[in-house]
Amino acid sequence: MDDNEFSRQAAATMTRIEAALEASGAAVDFELAAGGVLEIEFADGGKIIVNRHGVTREIWVAARAGGFHFRWDGDAWRDTRDGRELLARLSELVSQQAGEPVRLI
Repeated sequence: MDDNEFSRQAAATMTRIEAALEASGAAVDFELAAGGVLEIEFADGGKIIVNRHGVTREIWVAARAGGFHFRWDGDAWRDTRDGRELLARLSELVSQQAGEPVRLI
């Protein structure tokens, strides 16, 4: 994947995550800032940060549960450690921090 393809895939994914959060009805605030950083804020002040990391061509997620790196495999963004898909993992992380089930898939 070259830089242009990474930028296109990552931007589309960030937009998809933002739309999924909106559609989920979860009690969270979120904002997709310039530079492709998505901040998801919870009622208790906790946050999940999702951002594009161009140098490694990965999407990184920082949450209470830890840090996660996702790399495009041609079909989906997969966790570099266990192969889980980004939206599935993010659904789990948001659900944990929100204290309610949140489905982003």
